Amino acid sequence: MLDYRIHTFLKVCETLNYTLAAKQLHITQPAVSQHIHYLEEEYETTLFVYSNKQLSLTRSGEILRKYLMTMQNDEQTIKKEIKSHEEMIETLSIGVTMTIGEYAIVDKLADFIKHHPEMNLHLHYGNTAELLKLLDQGKIHMAIVEGNYPKEKYSHKKYSTEDYIAVCAASHEFKNIPHTLHDLLDERLLVREQGSGTRHILQESLNVRGLSISDFIHYIQIENMHTIISLLKKDCGISFMYKTAVKEELQKGILKEIILDDFKLQHNFEFIWEKDSLFTEKYISISEEFLTIPF
Repeated sequence: MLDYRIHTFLKVCETLNYTLAAKQLHITQPAVSQHIHYLEEEYETTLFVYSNKQLSLTRSGEILRKYLMTMQNDEQTIKKEIKSHEEMIETLSIGVTMTIGEYAIVDKLADFIKHHPEMNLHLHYGNTAELLKLLDQGKIHMAIVEGNYPKEKYSHKKYSTEDYIAVCAASHEFKNIPHTLHDLLDERLLVREQGSGTRHILQESLNVRGLSISDFIHYIQIENMHTIISLLKKDCGISFMYKTAVKEELQKGILKEIILDDFKLQHNFEFIWEKDSLFTEKYISISEEFLTIPF
C-alpha cells in the first residue's frame, strides 16, 4: 500500500495547484504542503518550483512522478489480480486505435479469446493521445498504437509494419496527374482529428517537405475512420491512411492508391505498456502470443 503522501504528490503533479489538490483530496492546503515537504526531505531534493506564479515540476520531480505513477498503477493491477484470483477470472484491458481495432486485430483477437475462455477482456478505443493518457492513469494495461509516442517513457514491442498510402475513389479525376505531394494541394483532404496517430504520421511527412495540412486548399476533419472511407467512396476528397484500413476496397477496385514519386512510407503498429512495470514479463508474453497467431 502506497504512503498517503505519495498520493498527495501525484495529485499535485496532476493539478499543479496546491489549493486544488487539497480540495480534491479533502484535506487542508497546509497538509498538502507538509506532505510535499516530507517527500523533498526524504529524497533530498526540490520537487516543485514556482515561475511566473505557475507551479511546475523540477527534473527531480519529473523522475519521481514517473516511478511513483508506475508504482500506483501496479498497485491497482495487483488489487485486481488478487480479486481475479479469488474469483478465478482474470481481466485484461487493452487499448487500441480505431484503425487497429477495426482493421488490424479482429482475427487475432478472436483467436486470443478462444485460447483464453477464462479471461474477461476490456477493449478500449481511442486515438493515440487518448490511449497514452489511459495508460498513464492505469486505466488500461497495454495499448496497440499506430502513431508516434515518447519511446523513452514506455516499453514496446512491434505488432506489425504497415504501408501508409494516399488514397482516393477509383473514379476520381485529377486536373493533372499527381507526381508529388505538392501536386495534391488543390485537392480536398479528408483528415483525422488532432491526437490521431494517422494524422500525426501525415503531419510529420508534410513537415519534412515544408508543408502542413493547412496548405491543402480544402480539408475536412473527421473523427471516425469509417466516415472517411465512406466519403472517399463517394469521391468527396482524398486521404492518407494505413493500407490495411482500405485493403478490401482497393482489392474490389472501389478505391485506388495515389502513387507519388516522393511519398513511400511504412510505419509500425506497436504494443506499449508502462516502462518498469512489475508486470512487464506478463505483457511481453501476451504480445508475443498475439504475434504467433497467423494473420
